[in-house]
Amino acid sequence: MRVIATAGHVDHGKSTLVRRLTGMEPDRWAEERRRGLTIDLGFAWTRIAGEEIAFVDVPGHERFVPNMLAGAGPAPAVVFVVAAGEGWMPQSAEHLAALDAFGVRYGLLVVTKTDLADPAPATAQALREIAGTSLADVPAVGVSGTTGAGLDRLRVAITELVARLPAPDVDADVRLWVDRAFTVKGAGTVVTGTLGAGTISVGDELMLGPDRVKVRGLQALGESRDRVQAVARVAVNLRGTPRESVGRGDVLLTPGAWLGTTEIDVRLRGAPAAELHRELVVHLGAAAVPVRIRTLGPDTARFTWASPLPVRVGDRGVLRDPGEHRIPAGFDVLDVRPPSLSRRGAARARAEALVEPDLARDFLRRNGFVPGAEFRAMGLPAAGERLGSWLADPGHLVGLREELPGRVADWTRDHPVAAGMPVETLRQHLGLPARELVAPLLSGTGLDLVDGLVRRPGAGLAPAVDRAVRIVEGRLADSPFQAPEADALRELGLGRKELAAAVRLGRLTAIADGVLLGPDAERHAATALEAIAQPFTVSEARRALDSTRRVMIPLLERLDAAGVTTPLGDGRRRLGR
Repeated sequence: MRVIATAGHVDHGKSTLVRRLTGMEPDRWAEERRRGLTIDLGFAWTRIAGEEIAFVDVPGHERFVPNMLAGAGPAPAVVFVVAAGEGWMPQSAEHLAALDAFGVRYGLLVVTKTDLADPAPATAQALREIAGTSLADVPAVGVSGTTGAGLDRLRVAITELVARLPAPDVDADVRLWVDRAFTVKGAGTVVTGTLGAGTISVGDELMLGPDRVKVRGLQALGESRDRVQAVARVAVNLRGTPRESVGRGDVLLTPGAWLGTTEIDVRLRGAPAAELHRELVVHLGAAAVPVRIRTLGPDTARFTWASPLPVRVGDRGVLRDPGEHRIPAGFDVLDVRPPSLSRRGAARARAEALVEPDLARDFLRRNGFVPGAEFRAMGLPAAGERLGSWLADPGHLVGLREELPGRVADWTRDHPVAAGMPVETLRQHLGLPARELVAPLLSGTGLDLVDGLVRRPGAGLAPAVDRAVRIVEGRLADSPFQAPEADALRELGLGRKELAAAVRLGRLTAIADGVLLGPDAERHAATALEAIAQPFTVSEARRALDSTRRVMIPLLERLDAAGVTTPLGDGRRRLGR
């Protein structure tokens, strides 16, 4: 499907043209048909040369420019209508300014009412006006909605227009700006919009503001669909969504793929920043919100509004001055997470940074670490160094890696019995946003990560603790299964922390609370048990290993768990399973 919006001055024949092309009535309201004046957006569709074409018919009267912008903003192409007899008019200029501000590049000039006047002067004047805008050099066709003259040529021109349109990205994240919401009896709330990218399927879950909603049904061109791909006019039936909770300017989004923002930096196209009123209305998609403007540079500004909108770098929008009934500028979004301007001279410095911005690297430099998914949600390409699911600023990494060894050394000096600095402690000391960043950050620092602890390779115990552990190791070498008593350990200065450090380093093995043996105790026990008759009792094993029940019971339970021995249920065991 292809979607085309109309544009042009009031009563120049936009709705008549759509009616003749589609055979459908685009004016939805009785008042529109009674007055012969389009007030709100109208929708109609047809098939031309095998291509499905949906038209968004916009109002031409100056009082309804916000409705026009809601329809034209999301549309990729436009049919610009000028009446042969009246030629270029005020709303022709305002509609063209809006299309230029939105950056619409694909269009067609249609000069209507050719049965009433020579179309040549109006055509020449309109082409001159259009030439200096984003539409540039557009084809022109003259038609009469009354006689039908020229409609066949118009259909050919429309076929050629849609052939020039770029292929949509059907795998993109969904952002459907709602331009209409209503209730269908027995179905519930239905919203419509122009799907510019992505795919929506029945059963999908989407975000509507802070709420997750489910797609109950879909329609396109009046027919129910299981799936609708961009570009398309689509009606979405939302399950369990109250009608009063959704309206024009709301937006359906792929969950987790978009970031809402209330502040953006932009480059203006049109009036210089200094000439703009401080408070205007910004139009993005089908949304229209009051905006406060702060000048940064000659063509750059900061916009601030009240409620978050899903905006990405590269989006285009329009500024409207409702008091003066004009569109002073369009804009391109440069940054959706701009830095604070609280310091003196910050606005001027920001303007200089935006002259030739490297937006992705600038954002990364400001933040140090950014989730890769956030870059995508902002509309930025990946930059910097990837660390797992994060992107890191290379300069920030260099500084942290230089700082890391000193941080670990200082902590180790203050905690002499610890086997290493805990990962979470190091993360907090360095101000890292996630624990997963610690391991890749250690690269090139000469530090190791072992069992959740960061330390230098070969790092051992404090000297006094090391001497005490060596005494225990010597005693266990003589009597491997005679675990030292608690009093003996205390006399050596070995408390819980010191012993835990020795266990973490593999110097000792804790087979139970307060029961410590050498690191190879289980292997030596298995070898000794091979020499006695099978099966055996705890007492027989105790005598064979020259040990005590305090040691043998937990030691045999560990051997059971490891599959070295098998309990037979009668108090005896045997080696193996």
